Amino acid sequence: MLRTDLDPLPRLRADPGSGFARAVQPIAATAVATGSEGLEAGPVTIDSNGFPMPAYRARPADGERWPIVLVISEIFGVHEHIADVARRFARHGWLAIAPELFVRQGDAKAAVDIDTLFATIVSQVPDAQVMSDLDAAVAWAAGQGGDTARLGVTGFCWGGRQTWLYAAHNAAVRAGVAWYGRLTGATNERQTAHPLELAASLKAPVLGLYGGADTGIPLDTVDAMRLALEAGSEAAKRSEIVVYPEAKHAFFADYRPSYDPASAADGWQRCLDWLRAHGAA
Repeated sequence: MLRTDLDPLPRLRADPGSGFARAVQPIAATAVATGSEGLEAGPVTIDSNGFPMPAYRARPADGERWPIVLVISEIFGVHEHIADVARRFARHGWLAIAPELFVRQGDAKAAVDIDTLFATIVSQVPDAQVMSDLDAAVAWAAGQGGDTARLGVTGFCWGGRQTWLYAAHNAAVRAGVAWYGRLTGATNERQTAHPLELAASLKAPVLGLYGGADTGIPLDTVDAMRLALEAGSEAAKRSEIVVYPEAKHAFFADYRPSYDPASAADGWQRCLDWLRAHGAA
């Protein structure tokens, strides 16, 4: 969809998945680059209740009825790292979709620092909007050859929190993997509940992957989440949390100094195994 002078959306509409967010520059030399050979990969536009939502999609070039995995970004939006993760999933046979969930509020890739990004864009995004947009992404995938009976969801940081929420929202989800997603916090008209409060409502088992040296997610909240899962729904009881003792926040983000190769590799394999074991592959 071409932009016109009257189009209120930023350049994101045309380029989800290209380049890295400004707030994370400079990029670490450890950044992984997954090629698109043998894949159908690139930006798409998804109709979300009449709103043209940009997204990045990657799937095998051949075949049909692929399992679906939603890839929910960190606060930086669908920049190159998230597109790369989508391609990694596609190489394992998934139709991976990474929707631009901040685009109504602004261009997360353009913000120059994390504090400004969070204050002006991320904190303004209602959870209900995110749930609706993810539902739209699933519906779009179904129309593109995806198999909604094998639906998974994964997300990082902000997206990790949304992964827990979506597993409580959509009964079609078979499994989720939440990477260092915040578990509790203040509520307001946009964020009305947090994962700790939704354990009783989980409709799919979630694997939570956390860093023991994450200064932004206290381990006592992780322990509280474990207890809530044990007392929660049937799906909650089947959920698990893994803590990597030495890992910091964003230990999977290979383009950042926080990257922990050993924890990231173990978490990635656990992610794939979890989705496969619970019918989302």
